[in-house]
Amino acid sequence: MIRRAAALLLLAGALAGCNRQTADPSRPEGARDFPKAFRPVSTVVSNEFSDEDQRDNLGEAKVVMDLAKIGSGTTVADIGAGEGYYTVRLAERVGTKGRVLAQDIDPGAIQRLGQRVERERLDNVSIKLGAVADPKLPANSFDRVFMVHMYHEVTEPYAFLWHLRPGLKPGGQVIVVDVDRPTDQHGIPPQLLFCEFGAVGFRLVEFVVKPELNGYYAAFEAVGERPAAKDIKPCNTAAGKTGT
Repeated sequence: MIRRAAALLLLAGALAGCNRQTADPSRPEGARDFPKAFRPVSTVVSNEFSDEDQRDNLGEAKVVMDLAKIGSGTTVADIGAGEGYYTVRLAERVGTKGRVLAQDIDPGAIQRLGQRVERERLDNVSIKLGAVADPKLPANSFDRVFMVHMYHEVTEPYAFLWHLRPGLKPGGQVIVVDVDRPTDQHGIPPQLLFCEFGAVGFRLVEFVVKPELNGYYAAFEAVGERPAAKDIKPCNTAAGKTGT
């Protein structure tokens, strides 16, 4: 019996080793337990902020912050913050009682944003380097998480949203601003967006199309328990429905 038990343990170890070897090494380690997204991904565009005046002339940031009900004391994570267009405007809106975490996966952008934060003396802003499959948000910390014109660049959406969820406070929302066009053309069709968020246990609470945004505004809340990675069903890009 002892020899048989030992043999079974060796077999189990061998099978586990096989499973590890068959994992896709090209994917980030934190994403390998999650399904792949069946969609192409846009390349990351420049983080330069030369168009800030143009965006302000359209009233973009004001519209988004008003829709998201950003006010004094709100805590916000600005994911994909780049050079800080939203970060600096959020910092002013939330005031000294609020906090803004500016996150990006580009070390160069983070460095430049840090210099801007120091130059403009934004004492209520923190800077954080994120990862492709994990925004690395502190748990139970944010009333709102902003992802403005960047979600279509997320290569591992299921892992990314799964890791993001615990960062929300109760009743917190994830705000997405994007464009209704294919994901390899710097946009994402709304139905596909809804499906990917729904697969990780989010529900849509608001959807608005605004000319000031050159696209749409979508707000999501987490509902129920966070699903296990193995139970997440990837979305079909053509239909915006879950399936394999």
